[in-house]
Amino acid sequence: MAFPALLFALITWQVVAHGPLLRLDGRLSRAVVHPDRFSELLSDLGNIQVAVPVLVIVIGYAVHRGRATGTDRWWLPPAAAAVLMALVPAIVVPLKDWTARPGTPAVPPAVGYFPSGHTATAAIAYGSATLLLLPWLRSRAARRGVVAGCAVVVLAVSFGLVRRGYHWPLDVVASWCLATALLTSLRLVLSRSMRRRSSGTPSSRTGPS
Repeated sequence: MAFPALLFALITWQVVAHGPLLRLDGRLSRAVVHPDRFSELLSDLGNIQVAVPVLVIVIGYAVHRGRATGTDRWWLPPAAAAVLMALVPAIVVPLKDWTARPGTPAVPPAVGYFPSGHTATAAIAYGSATLLLLPWLRSRAARRGVVAGCAVVVLAVSFGLVRRGYHWPLDVVASWCLATALLTSLRLVLSRSMRRRSSGTPSSRTGPS
């Protein structure tokens, strides 16, 4: 958790101070940007209207499975994922206002592009959904498939945002760092919940173990 947080702080400092890293960022953006419909569709996977309903469905599934199996504190993992999703705008919006970074030449003149809200939304929504699903998947192949699918979707959103010119590459990388730190926190919460379950803690449904 410490490394992505430190990298996020470094990138933020470069953005605020207009450091040399921004020149490299600008050159990379100019080399990659090519606005087209496909890249726009990829970036749309990071829309709140798309990513959050996916997480809500998985939260509902986790609630159902937890209650059906009488899991002790079944509500904790879904609640933690929901809280983490709610934290995204609470963290990202003030950062956008503070850094006031202009957008790329491909978008109308404005500020507030750092960090990328779409990237953070996609990473937290799909990442949290993945972490909630993993304990309920029996086969290793299924778990690997879900993790790989999550990574592909997040990378697709990130590529679409940069390719379309909606964000500078550093906006996206910063959101990766932020999401990694937040998802690591969620994973710790879920790991403690799993350890509590495996220790045989009695639940209200199953009685003493």
